[in-house]
Amino acid sequence: MDRLSALMEHFSLHASAFHLGGFCGISGFTGKEQRGYVHLLRSGRISFREGNGPPTVIDRPSLVLLARPQAHQLVAGEADHAELVCATLNFDGGVDNPLSQALPSHIVLPLDELPTLSGSLDWLFREAFGEDCGRDAILNRLIELMLIQLFRQLMNDGAISTGMMAGLADLRLARAMTLMHDQPARPWSVAELASAASMSRASFAARFHKVVGSTPANYLAGWRVSLAQKRLREGRPIALIADEVGYESPSALARAFRRKVGASPSEWAQRIGIAG
Repeated sequence: MDRLSALMEHFSLHASAFHLGGFCGISGFTGKEQRGYVHLLRSGRISFREGNGPPTVIDRPSLVLLARPQAHQLVAGEADHAELVCATLNFDGGVDNPLSQALPSHIVLPLDELPTLSGSLDWLFREAFGEDCGRDAILNRLIELMLIQLFRQLMNDGAISTGMMAGLADLRLARAMTLMHDQPARPWSVAELASAASMSRASFAARFHKVVGSTPANYLAGWRVSLAQKRLREGRPIALIADEVGYESPSALARAFRRKVGASPSEWAQRIGIAG
């Protein structure tokens, strides 16, 4: 069972570096860009503020991750000698994909508290501050690799207390969740999922609700709708999507879609500008 790969296979991420080197001044991000951001402070000091919240001074090498569109600001003066690597993040499935939605609005972690990322970070900084050919392509892949390693460490450390990532951090629940991720069209029963988790039906249902924050049936429905949204973005016809994600008809998918999203598939597609 590979709980993270099964998730990343459906909702992989794509990084694009846009700042490498010294940073002085004020950079503001409105949150309207429909993408996430990662900022890596290699040295020096910056002030980070999310939205209208209080500023946080970061004075040791650190990672700042905003997996979803969030208004934020970075500030540094000449005396701060800040060196940054910054990249935009786009997830398959758009900004409302389940992976980015499962993460906190922002994460700030000192790099020395991320030992499993040290090799990737060393290589990443060598590429970012070097001049070798192919630097941009390698750097973008290294940022993606570094973030996958971060997700793995967050799960291994149990750093997220509720939601999908917390469920995947629980090895028993993760077995059931990975089955749903891998085979969304199967009509999973609570009994089957509990058996996969080596738990009684009642214990499984109670623990799933406590850790993940929803019933197994609601989680499966949400996962199916997320997959449907991803396939709609790819231009797939709704009739094929319904069958692929476990609904007997497009109308059945539309009803589930409206319950989760508040709009029909066609209304949602038009709203985000992908209607044919």
